[in-house]
This record gives sequence, C-alpha cells and structure tokens, in this order.
Amino acid sequence: SSGINAEYGAVHPGYGFLSEQAPFAEALAAQGVEFIGPPASAIADMGSKSASKRIMIDAGVSCIPGYHGDNQDEAYLKEQADQVGYPIIIKAVSGGGGKGMRMVFDEKDFMAALRSAKEESIKAFNDDRVILERFFDFQPRHVEVQIMADSHGNALYFSNRDCSVQRRHQKIIEEAPAPGLTPEEHREIGEMAVRAAKAVGYKSAGTVEFIMDTVERKFYFMEMNTRLQVEHPITELVTGVDLVELQLRVSQGEKLPLTQDDINVHGHAFEARVYAEDPANNFMPGSGDVKYLSTPAETENVRIDTSIRQGDAVSVFYDPMIAKLVVWAPDRLSSLSLLHNKLQDYHVVGLSTNIKFLKDLASHPNFESADVHTDFIQQHGETLFPSPASLSDESLALTAVSYLLSRTNKTSLSPWTKSMFSRLNINHVEELKLKDGDTDMDIKVRCAAPSYFVSIDGRPEVELNADISVENNVILGSGNSADRKLECKIVQDGDNLHVFCDGNETVLSRHVPKYLQADDETGLDDGVASVEGLVQKIFAGVGDAVKKGDVVLQVNVMKMLFYISAHRDGVVSSICFNEGDRVSKGQLLYELEE
Repeated sequence: SSGINAEYGAVHPGYGFLSEQAPFAEALAAQGVEFIGPPASAIADMGSKSASKRIMIDAGVSCIPGYHGDNQDEAYLKEQADQVGYPIIIKAVSGGGGKGMRMVFDEKDFMAALRSAKEESIKAFNDDRVILERFFDFQPRHVEVQIMADSHGNALYFSNRDCSVQRRHQKIIEEAPAPGLTPEEHREIGEMAVRAAKAVGYKSAGTVEFIMDTVERKFYFMEMNTRLQVEHPITELVTGVDLVELQLRVSQGEKLPLTQDDINVHGHAFEARVYAEDPANNFMPGSGDVKYLSTPAETENVRIDTSIRQGDAVSVFYDPMIAKLVVWAPDRLSSLSLLHNKLQDYHVVGLSTNIKFLKDLASHPNFESADVHTDFIQQHGETLFPSPASLSDESLALTAVSYLLSRTNKTSLSPWTKSMFSRLNINHVEELKLKDGDTDMDIKVRCAAPSYFVSIDGRPEVELNADISVENNVILGSGNSADRKLECKIVQDGDNLHVFCDGNETVLSRHVPKYLQADDETGLDDGVASVEGLVQKIFAGVGDAVKKGDVVLQVNVMKMLFYISAHRDGVVSSICFNEGDRVSKGQLLYELEE
C-alpha cells in the first residue's frame, strides 16, 4: 500500500491478475482510493473456487458435483476423487486461465496429476489448494453471462457468450450471443447469473461462467470472474452498451440507468484471440521479436486490441495472448465470414502465431454450423490442422518476378542495372532457386516486354505483367495473368521470404550453397529446447539411467509448465542448465550417452 498514490481518486485494474486480488482492493481502500471493481469480500468469496461453490449451493444455483472442502491431504483428496468418480478435473482454488488445472481419466493417474496441478498453482497464484469436479464427457459447452451490479441492490445481465472452443482450458475464440439457445434458456442462465452476483453482495462488472449439459439442457455454475473479461467487447457490440463507462459510473455510486427490459441483442459478434504459439506443436507458446506486423483496418464493426507493435519483443514472462480481433455483423454467418476475411489481413513475422489456426477454425463446417463444445479441437483435430496450402503457379510466378525486380531496383539507378531483363536482340532469362519446406524449386523468368514469362520446374510458362513497390524490406507485388488479378506481399527475413498471398502465408527460403550451410553441431534429434522458457525443475542428474519418455526436466513457458522427456534410452551425461536459468529456442538442454 505504500506505493499507492493517494492523489488518485480511483484505480481501474484492467483485466489482469490485479483485478482479482482482494488485498490490492483493500490496500487502495486503506489509502482512500476507489477500486473500480467489486468489494474485496466478493473478490475473496468468488476467487476461491471452494468457497464460491458453497455460496452458490446455498443460493440455489446448480453446481457441478465434486469436492469443494478445505482438507488438502493428498490421500483424502484421492478418496474424494474416487467417490466423485472419473473422469475428474483437478482445479486450483485460486486458479484461472486454465492454470493449475488437470484432467484425470483413470484413478492410477490421480496422484501425479494432483502434484502437477499443485505445483503449477503455487507458481501462478501462490496457493496450492485445489477442488475436484466431475468432468462431463458428453461434449459440454462453456457459456458465460456478463453481469453488472450497483451498490443499490440492482443487478442486470447483458446477454451471454459462448467460449467453448479452448486449448489447455484457455479460450481461443468467443462469440455473443451463445448460439443455439432458446429464449427461455437465455433468460434462465441470465437469471442464475444475477442470483449468483446478489448472493455475494456484488458491485461492478463481472462474468458468471457455466458448463452446459447439452444432453439434458442444464446449466451448472463453474466460477465467477470478478472483473471485466478479456472478451467484453463482443458483449458491447451486440448490446450497444459501453460496459467500461457503466462500470465507472457504478463505482461512483450511481444507480444502473437501465432495466432488464432495456437490454436487447442486435446482430452477432466474434472475438479471436491472437496468441504467440505454435498450434501444430500442441499449441506450444513461443517468444521472439516482432519483425513485421500488419493488422486489418479498424472500422465501426472491426476492432483490434493489441499489446504489441512492430519491433517489440514478446518475452516468456507473460501470457502468450498478444492481440484480440473483434468483429460484428447482423447475423452469425456474416460475422464469421467477416472474421475470416480480416484474419487473412493479419500478418505477423518473427514469431509463431495461431492466426492460420484461427482461419481454419472459422471456416470449419462444424464451427460454421455452431456445433461447438469443449472437446471441439480434440474431436476435429485431423481437419483443423490441414497441411499448408502451396502457392499456385500464378502466385509463385508473381512472387518470383516481384522479388527479382525488387533486388534489381535496390542495386542502383544505373540503366544497365534497371534493365536486368532487357538485352539487345535476346530475351534474357533470370534463374531463381527457392525452397518450399523440403521441396526445391527451379524458377526461370524471362522478359518480353511488357510481359514476363515464368517457368517453374519445367512446367509450362505463366505469362503475367507485374508492378512492385518496396518499403523497409517489404515488397508489394501486383499483376495480371490470364485475366486473373494477382497480389502478393513479401516480407524478407534473412534467407526466408514470407509470402502473403491468396489469404495464406507461405515461407519460402532462398537457396544457400551447401558450403555456406552451418553444420549441426549436436547431431541430436531431440534434447534441445523447442521454445524459450525458464528451467523450473530438474528431475534427472548426471549419471542417471533414463528410459525413453522419462521426465528429465521441467520448463516454465509463459506461466505454463511443460515436461521435457528423454527422447531415447540412455545415461544422462550432461544437464546444460541449472534451475532458474533461462533457455532459448534451439539450445541443448541435456545430453545422453549409451
């Protein structure tokens, strides 16, 4: 509290962890500073998953069956888990964002999962207490309700949101309102959320989260987030209510200026979370420099909230979410189409992101039909991760011509250099060698003004015209081929060319002679860090014999714990880091010998 400036009249905590810290709210109050949020007592009650469940049961709000008590003895928790039945979810009492949460399908795996959940929870929340809840294995949905309450006993619900599609129990995409609910179900879940808020004397903005039994059409209280949610913009778009303004007014003691009948829903909105992660590698979070960033243009119906700019570094010390893309349209399919189109205009170079995955998700037929549930990614994994689309010959031809022209234009203003494609009495041919993954491509470009003729690996030539502009290592190419308009953007990053064309990103690499290629000094297939992070714990020491799959060490990546397992049988000959050390992607973590 000594660091709080009492000259400020009020503090808005945003939607980070400070927004749900009762001691922070109490410290502000002690200095006479208004905390723009609920009372500290409500934060404490709803911040504890065990206490909140007991309060909800007393208020007549349905809760998921489980154990919500104070006894944290491991053997006792195991007995309770056996009584509740498997599958079961272990949840951190003070948790959120999927941290400190583990799913257990078999009783023999319970103790290892419990210890892992407690370890992650103490790291993230300084609290290793857990609760146990029965896991619904009938493809449930995650539906949440936005509420607002004032200090005069009034509370309202502002429609609802569906957040079912998740990875590691963390949301990826949200939409408002939740599709497929009847008017009676919309009202039922809204009234349950208001009862939950009133049960703890709530004031300010909050979100009450429910698990929906899609078979019995029942809602079960899961938790209440005592803050403004990351996804609040989609509620603002469909209700036309500025939730932040309303939250500020309520914090100053004003009454809610609306009644429940005043709140209507118009249209449909989506929010896509842009994460620095690699979906193809089990959504492994990553870090790196933002070497290039281009976002869609914002309009009345397109909003971007972001924490990064070109040139920034994304570190391992924070959550991997780097931006939110929010869209609105008059109906769900139009909104989804707008989302997909704007994702095609979202370009990031320098670190892995989930943008391609979001595009594939937005165009997935089951998602389009609103057949959503919490196991969506697991169920549709084969179709959600298609192989990257290759560039068409026409697009590849434009890419090659644009790149060659840019290289010429930057050399000098000499007419001899500018005319690299023009020679007296001949059609000069330029050759370019590129790689698309493991595929080598031989490209020949000849100029017969005003057209270029491009042959790729000996296939028939593509005829096109082309114009380019170049700025800060970014090449914009445009042209026509067989009455088809072509456009591409090329971002150069070392020997790689990131080509954005036809709504996709393709990474091509320029040919590097073998004598210039770096040798692989390790000769290992594994044992190297696939992502930047902090070494949290070392489980094996030098001289220890390990089997393939045995855990060697644990790495903390953006507040999530990952176990690094031995890639083969062997004896540990070296551990390259100490606990607490920072490791970079590609660094050797351990070595094994026969």
